[in-house]
Amino acid sequence: MRIATFNLESFGDARRNGAPFSERAAVLRPQLERLKADILCLQEVGASKIGGTRRAVELERLLDGTAYAEHVVVTSSGLSGIGPADVHNLAVLTRLPVVEEHNIRHTFVEPLQFRPRTALPPDDAAISLLWDRPLQHLVLALPGGRRLHVFNLHLRAPLAMAVPGQKAGPFAWKTVSGWAEGFFAASVKRAGQALELRLAIERVFEAEPDALIAVCGDFNAGDHDTALRLACAGEDDTGSGHLARNVLTPVERTLPVDRRFTVLHHGRPQMLDHILASRALFANFVGVEIHNEMLEDELVAYGRIDRPPDSLHAPVVASFDLT
Repeated sequence: MRIATFNLESFGDARRNGAPFSERAAVLRPQLERLKADILCLQEVGASKIGGTRRAVELERLLDGTAYAEHVVVTSSGLSGIGPADVHNLAVLTRLPVVEEHNIRHTFVEPLQFRPRTALPPDDAAISLLWDRPLQHLVLALPGGRRLHVFNLHLRAPLAMAVPGQKAGPFAWKTVSGWAEGFFAASVKRAGQALELRLAIERVFEAEPDALIAVCGDFNAGDHDTALRLACAGEDDTGSGHLARNVLTPVERTLPVDRRFTVLHHGRPQMLDHILASRALFANFVGVEIHNEMLEDELVAYGRIDRPPDSLHAPVVASFDLT
């Protein structure tokens, strides 16, 4: 069984002046084919409005003629809860039967209230820090009656959230204080949704103590960052051996350190995309690959390459023997 995660990066986003579909497909299709995934978790999938409803049309075109054409495709819902959003949806492709499908957004963690002190003009009203996207939780049927829980996610990026009146441009701020509040709010969103993920995982463990769980996606966080620590719940954090059964482990830890990166930022390798496995699932672990051989530095790509067609994230694929 091969489980993979891949951030396609603004795929099907008609609002961006990016590379045309034909150029993106020519690069992305071989990457998808190389994964040979039985379960593929995707992030940043756009959806176009067709006859009043939204559908991930360009994803369908991308998969046409590939080994994934027969996979079941489950797309996350937008804020309305009916159909996907226009951009940055999650999608899971699976050849296994889907038993349950859940979109988790403020199910276990209520929206946090934040009152910016630097808003211009001044405003004493609090704003709700809503998650940008839901978490996807699919329960899949394995041979022999077993169940596999797959979580797909894309946590908030470490870019400051807009504060009224404080932005001077897309990535420019009028004051340090305004940027600091925006960055704080973005960090709270990322950590808050990671908390919701862990609470959802705990709900699974309560029902199935030896659950097979795979958490896949773009965490926008490294191994020792808050979001990943919340998701993993390591014994060194909980300080309790009797909670060890609920630990999740990033599978890339089995690779040499110099191979552990899915993004290059200004020459600095970063591991932002992860597959976490429960102990019961890790018992069946075979190996992991990170397809980062052709990865471009994201700062160089945006500055020197005209409309780069590829993703600036590397896909990750883990193999498990679940026969």
